[in-house]
Amino acid sequence: PGHVQLLPPQNVTLLSKDFAMILTWAPGEGSPPDVTYTVRYESQDRLDKWMKVPHCRNIPSSSCNLTCALSNLYVKVRARVKAVWGRSQSPWVKSQFKDYYSDVELAPPVLTLNVRDNSIHVTASFPLPTCVENLTWKYDLNLWEAGSEDKKKYEGYFRKDTVTINTTALRGNYCFSARALYESINLKHSEFSQPVCVLLNHKG
Repeated sequence: PGHVQLLPPQNVTLLSKDFAMILTWAPGEGSPPDVTYTVRYESQDRLDKWMKVPHCRNIPSSSCNLTCALSNLYVKVRARVKAVWGRSQSPWVKSQFKDYYSDVELAPPVLTLNVRDNSIHVTASFPLPTCVENLTWKYDLNLWEAGSEDKKKYEGYFRKDTVTINTTALRGNYCFSARALYESINLKHSEFSQPVCVLLNHKG
């Protein structure tokens, strides 16, 4: 293709979702179907130094996961994207500034229940990008008898901790639900996960 007027991407947004920092955009009006996109980012401590994002160069999709490309999760960053088609390139379009540390949005953890004779072991796994594994993620766990409003709360467990609950006195259908926690400038938490229910000490 020769030189055509390539319109820039629209609705360029840096958003934090499910533990990740993602740049999203929509194709510019009249974009050819095989257009690709290239993304760069800059951080507030090094303005006007636009860093390349190797895995988001000439990509066909309209989003780019920046989480593990960022050199510092505690500094505000913004990203920019341009459309590329043959030898034509659109102008760059910038997003707003965000920083992972204070803007991160959490997804609920996934619970695994391991039922033993007199106890149940609960672990929570989080869909974390590898580069943020070391931050101090925690979770809260709720336990209640199905149909009851009375919840027993287990709070502030570290992500890799297992919560062990003695079930000797529990009879019937019991439900578990958890939420992820993160202490940044203020305490953030995810929604509670969908309840997982198990029948305990069921006779017969």
